Amino acid sequence: MPVKTQYLDATSDGIAAAAVILRAGGLVGFPTETVYGLGADARNDHAVARIFEAKGRPHFNPLIVHVPDLATAQTYAVFNDQALALAAAFWPGPLTLVLPLRGDAGLSPLVTAGLETVAIRIPAHATARALLQALGGPLAAPSANPSGRISPTRADHVLTGLAGRIEAVVDGGPCSVGVESTIVGLDGPPQLLRPGGIPQEALEAALGAPLAIGGDANKPNAPGQLASHYAPNARVRLNVTIPHADEVWVGYGPDCPAAALTLSATGDLVQAAAALFHMLRRADDLAGQGAIAFAPIPETGLGRAINDRLRRAAAPRP
Repeated sequence: MPVKTQYLDATSDGIAAAAVILRAGGLVGFPTETVYGLGADARNDHAVARIFEAKGRPHFNPLIVHVPDLATAQTYAVFNDQALALAAAFWPGPLTLVLPLRGDAGLSPLVTAGLETVAIRIPAHATARALLQALGGPLAAPSANPSGRISPTRADHVLTGLAGRIEAVVDGGPCSVGVESTIVGLDGPPQLLRPGGIPQEALEAALGAPLAIGGDANKPNAPGQLASHYAPNARVRLNVTIPHADEVWVGYGPDCPAAALTLSATGDLVQAAAALFHMLRRADDLAGQGAIAFAPIPETGLGRAINDRLRRAAAPRP
């Protein structure tokens, strides 16, 4: 049955109202520095099940647990020296660690998709941190959009996809990073499971060792590993320097003056990452029955995360 979705400002009253909804088992969209998350109390089986229902998300796809600080994270996951080094370097921030789950964690098994690991992070966004403090517990939170569709970086994006399916959204403004967190698996040798808001080079510098590339689209052990993801309605073509007549061309850098839209006219990867999902939505609106073409993006730094999202957006639909 549809629910009335409240729009809440990121004020103390709005955050307090959101915490009341979460404690009652409701779902709340909220801002992080990466994208908007769809939060539920990670200890409440019914609330977590509603995330999957609202998003149409496969139950074998695990969720990220958001916590306010390292001490809380250590009550849910087992940290080794490498995990502690990455946490010290990048938390709070856009880094998720996949770690062994503590036996007494008390999280809903739906959060971990029945695995013996948990994906966990400390967000940097002030509104997310205030909401975690107000709730006094962990938030399970995938991106606040229908499963497989374009991730939301503004409150109105959340409402476009999930109004009537969730109890509220807290408007904290546009997300500053704009792509989801980097995910590193540390339940064995360090693996990059999803490129994201922390570049691979920075992680390897903090670890003092290279990261293996992991992840399995058929058996995901972290979010964002499905082959088709972040998909608009229109078809997507990549690495395009000369677009077709029916394509909305999204440029990058100064060599695309004829592009209808651009991720960054100056070739700034930070700007491009922050703009990615919003521009993908704008291009989808403009494309109509046509398609979307993206100019080449460098495969370095944040470019890896941008290209990862674009490849999944362009992948064949299930």
